[in-house]
Amino acid sequence: MPTSASSRRIVYLSGRFVPEHEARLSIYDSALTTGDMAFEVTRTIGGAPFRLRQHLERLAHTLAQLRIDPWLTLDELEAITLETVARNRRSEAADVDWNIIHNVSRGPAGPFADAFAPDELRPTVVVSCFPLVKKLAALADAYEAGLDLVVPQQRAIPSDLLDATIKTRSRLHYHHAAYQAEDIFPGASAVLVDPDGFLTEGTTGNVFVVRRGVLETPEPRNLLVGVTRGVVLELAAAEGIPAREANLTADDARAADEIFLTSTSIGILHGRTFERQPVGDGRLGPLTARLRAAFYREVGLDFGAQSRTYSERLRHW
Repeated sequence: MPTSASSRRIVYLSGRFVPEHEARLSIYDSALTTGDMAFEVTRTIGGAPFRLRQHLERLAHTLAQLRIDPWLTLDELEAITLETVARNRRSEAADVDWNIIHNVSRGPAGPFADAFAPDELRPTVVVSCFPLVKKLAALADAYEAGLDLVVPQQRAIPSDLLDATIKTRSRLHYHHAAYQAEDIFPGASAVLVDPDGFLTEGTTGNVFVVRRGVLETPEPRNLLVGVTRGVVLELAAAEGIPAREANLTADDARAADEIFLTSTSIGILHGRTFERQPVGDGRLGPLTARLRAAFYREVGLDFGAQSRTYSERLRHW
């Protein structure tokens, strides 16, 4: 049975809006048979999607690499997204922000085409919204205390084996890394290195380090370049903070004065430990704090304060 919340939420599914609990994919969809599904996740800030066009452009890049034609222009997909957000707003309190999730597959996998009517042989396009309340509430302490970061045995997949710029649901190595991180240090987040030993990204976002007043982030060779990563580099330039992309090792991170992760959903979260050793004094560092404040000014929302509000709300539910 659907929950009362899920029964109110609406999903766009391949040409029509349906209740979330009624949205279904075929067992023969390429998303299931081969993991052949592009996806993007952004969020609302004060109810408005954050840099939606950039996320949709990255989705379009992934779809082009996968040779999937969604049968929609970017303008059409943007309009559908805004309509999906609008249809879901009334299902939650006015101050609730949302993850906006795009999933696009090529539809029924070729070998199973005979199981479908001709008009069903089309791409699967899903646009859904999910409240950020529980996700951010779970991070309320982390905005204050920071994250524990570890390097798991699982390596990042280098771009000469699989293009790191495409974002698909075939991300098993991320899950392996997360499981291994939990085994190393319960509650820790994973930061992957490539086969050459250079840092790439975390399973939950891009990574930055601060050394001797310089902001550094791994070269984009073997990682997915995040939208919020780009925002942070823009803010660093505006703030006069020297920044560079570089080949960084785990030893560089161990010696860093500050470390933080970025993603669209969470903004900026600092690392209090790396490989079970304190980063600086373990507290939010001055340059990270400066960038976080600049980010909050840029987007018009304090993510940490929002997470605390959501956490308090859940305690009283």
